[in-house]
Parts: sequence; structure tokens; C-alpha cells
Amino acid sequence: MTKQDGRFTVNTSKDDYACDYVVIATGYYDHPNYMNVKGEDLPHVYHYFFKEGHPYFDKDVTVIGGKNSSVDAALELVKCGSRVTVLYRGTEYSSSIKPWILPEFEALVRNGTIRMEFGAQVKEITEEDVIFTNQQNQTDRVKSDYVFAMTGYHPDHSFLEKMGVTIDQESGRPAFDEETMETNVEGIFIAGVIAAGNNANEIFIENGKISWRTHCRRNQKKKN
Repeated sequence: MTKQDGRFTVNTSKDDYACDYVVIATGYYDHPNYMNVKGEDLPHVYHYFFKEGHPYFDKDVTVIGGKNSSVDAALELVKCGSRVTVLYRGTEYSSSIKPWILPEFEALVRNGTIRMEFGAQVKEITEEDVIFTNQQNQTDRVKSDYVFAMTGYHPDHSFLEKMGVTIDQESGRPAFDEETMETNVEGIFIAGVIAAGNNANEIFIENGKISWRTHCRRNQKKKN
């Protein structure tokens, strides 16, 4: 993509497009946060849960992580007949878990339907199990036919940086006007979770859509 005389040219594999404004909504779910442990690349290890638990009926499944994606996956797997263990490095339930699903999850942990290990640090994944240290810093392992490593995701900033958009290196957030969603590069807007940097919980996608749409219309009227 290039900019000349106030207009953009977007080059794609199909065609070239000229425009006054560009909205970048590339998300970040294509880039999972890896744990960098041995066995993470085994074929029975996934970084996404596809909302279908039936293939894992009567299987031992380990979910790594303790926030919304992990809780959602664990609940769906239990409903479909999996034996579920959740390994979470935090020492208590995450405050980011949706309040309308936490009570059900807590109840399943209390009655032993879900095995919950707080303070768990994953050390290795084998073809048969997941090896981790528990809160007492003792090495433990859990039998695992399948593993869902729901350890979060991060955005790819390379395209934004190439276009001159400033990225905060600590938070991963692009520089943008929170009212209009326009970045520090005039005419380039962002929408969706990419605006939140490393914390997707900070942004509401619909608000971004409304902001840049309104701003563009106002600017177009001024030009006319």
C-alpha cells in the first residue's frame, strides 16, 4: 500500500484499489502466544478451539490457560463427554472471565467434574500427557489425548509499522484517536481487536466501526 497526494493505492493479488481512507481490521487470532515448551508442536496440540466438542467424547483433554477461551472450551468439552483438566498459571480465577459463565465453571470444579490446577507451569507435552509443576513446585503430569493451549494471541504490527503507524512497544497498541479511530497517519483507521494491542478486552469492535464511519462521512462532506 502506498500514499500519494493524499490518496492511497492498495495493491492486492487480485487488483489495485485507489481510495481516500483505509480501515485496517486485521485482528490478531492468526498469531497465538506460544509457550515455547517441548512438544507444543505435536499434532494433538491445538491453539484454537473450534466450538465442537463431540470429537473428544470419552477422551482425556487438557486445557491450558484460565481466561474466557479456556473456560469456554472446558465447558463445551465437559458437555460433550470429555474428561477435562485445566492448567492455569494464575493462583485464582481470572477477573476477566465472563461473570455469567464463571458460576457454572466453578461448580464443575467443586464437584470434581473438571480438574483445576492453579499455579501450574507447563514444562513439556508428550504424546501421552502434559508435564507441569504445581503450586507446591512439585512435578506432576496429566494424561492427555488432546491438548488445547488457549494461551492468548498477539497482533502482527508489520503492516501498520510499514505504513508509518506508531506502535507502543510495551502495550502493543497503535497510536490512534479514540474518538475517530484514526491513527497517527492521516486517512488510516483501525477497527476491532487490533486497536487494543495485547489486551483484546479493552476494545469494543462495534464502537470502532461507528467512529471511523462517522469521521469519514464528515470529512467527505468537507471536501465536497
